[in-house]
Amino acid sequence: AVTGLLPADQPRYFMGLGDPAGLVEVVAAGIDMFDCVLPTRHARHGGVLTSTGRLNLRNARFATDDLPLDPEFPSSPAGRWSRSYLRHLLMTDEPTGGRLLTLHNLAWLLDFVDRLRVSIETGTFESFRRDTLAVWG
Repeated sequence: AVTGLLPADQPRYFMGLGDPAGLVEVVAAGIDMFDCVLPTRHARHGGVLTSTGRLNLRNARFATDDLPLDPEFPSSPAGRWSRSYLRHLLMTDEPTGGRLLTLHNLAWLLDFVDRLRVSIETGTFESFRRDTLAVWG
């Protein structure tokens, strides 16, 4: 890996990576920082990051889905609205829909990175990595 060629006393940055599977893999390789447009780009197109993987709210199956975006992430900024209502906003080109999904995706990814950090601090990173790859890999 190229990280072995980089100075150990300097932060290691990976630009343009934002999916959970990729994040745990680059952290395992020694990357310290990353950024990406993935959470906002996905949101603009109806994509939602969840604990069970990515959802596309533009799919018809969400037209009558009364669940919140991610029942396992109750602190979502969009948590008070159902998947069907958020889908309605997207399908009618209401800008609020994309904004709410963006806020959700950013908050979800921040929570994911917080949990990733805790897994490193508590020595449970390999388990966290395995669980993440089982859903996102």
